[in-house]
Amino acid sequence: MAGRIFRFAPSPNGRLHLGHAYSALFTAQQAKIHDGKCLLRIEDIDRARCRPEFAEQALADLQWLGLDWPQPVRYQSRHLHEYTVVIDRLERLGLLYPCFCTRAKLSKVQGSRDPDGTPVYPGYCRLMTKADRSRRMSAAEPYALRLDMAKAIVAAGSDLSFHETGCGPDGETGAIACTPQDWGDVVLARKDIATSYHVAVVHDDAVQGVTHITRGIDLFHATSIHRVLQSILEFPAPAYIHHKLISDDAGRKLSKSRGDRSLAALRDEGVTPDMIRAQLGF
Repeated sequence: MAGRIFRFAPSPNGRLHLGHAYSALFTAQQAKIHDGKCLLRIEDIDRARCRPEFAEQALADLQWLGLDWPQPVRYQSRHLHEYTVVIDRLERLGLLYPCFCTRAKLSKVQGSRDPDGTPVYPGYCRLMTKADRSRRMSAAEPYALRLDMAKAIVAAGSDLSFHETGCGPDGETGAIACTPQDWGDVVLARKDIATSYHVAVVHDDAVQGVTHITRGIDLFHATSIHRVLQSILEFPAPAYIHHKLISDDAGRKLSKSRGDRSLAALRDEGVTPDMIRAQLGF
């Protein structure tokens, strides 16, 4: 069926490695299977960690692998004003509140943990009076904006689910019931980053007409957050295809932050695109 749109969306906070190669090749393969097209998006909203040279290297690595994509490439850093509009809309709906908690205070939070293993925010600032909020905001105290998840779930409607055509961590497929409550009141914007991954990704998928989202299985549970936002913002619900992760010999997921060998390094060692494809099963 023509008209299906996929996307590969790396974050340029380091050099691409084999895990990124697998995801890019998997996405391109799925687009071909479904007679669709595959977009490239650069998710560079984190200005402190993302660098232009990493984005340029990512484009070179993908071209080296033999991949191409329609132009122009969407860079999220060039569309921050669009995400601000989304944040403002959620604020007008009464679904956000300022959180003044410091990292030190949050590091002491105990109790239940979200699917990523981080303690669920206990709602300290959600319980703050309007007068206290106004006073602290007037004093220019730094704050983040959190989604009041309980209110958001009501606004999104009951029986929220997503369609999984890949495979979840426990073999889940088909219609998957969302459990956004497991995440608590997630942060949607910070002082240093005007938006969050959650807001930017659902907005961009909607404006770019993405119909099928392929991504690593580590983001499977975050889909519940995205479906809540999509429903509230009246964005289309894409199909999801979560795929396996590429691990090292010790079974650890490859990571840019841990300095796992990059595609550029492998290329310098004489590894060819055909060797990469064969190693990854393409």
